Amino acid sequence: MRTLTLRGGARVPVVAAQWCDAFGVVTRGRVQLELRDGEPGPVLGRNAGSRLRGTGVRALRNPGRRTARVRAPRHPSQPAAPERIQHA
Repeated sequence: MRTLTLRGGARVPVVAAQWCDAFGVVTRGRVQLELRDGEPGPVLGRNAGSRLRGTGVRALRNPGRRTARVRAPRHPSQPAAPERIQHA
């Protein structure tokens, strides 16, 4: 399982190759999708999810002050050890 932790106001680019065909689920806080053209997309709350590859999402942003977390299963070709990525 891949876990992405975003502190309040943080933004992280979505690199398609890193997410494979993953479906990301917000497990804490809120996460806004930034679309390919730079426009703000929908804000996903807890237990909401979205595909992160091939959908035009170019970044994830935490619009709030509290930490948000997104989890996604790993592709079979990725290492099995849990990974935590934190962004300020």
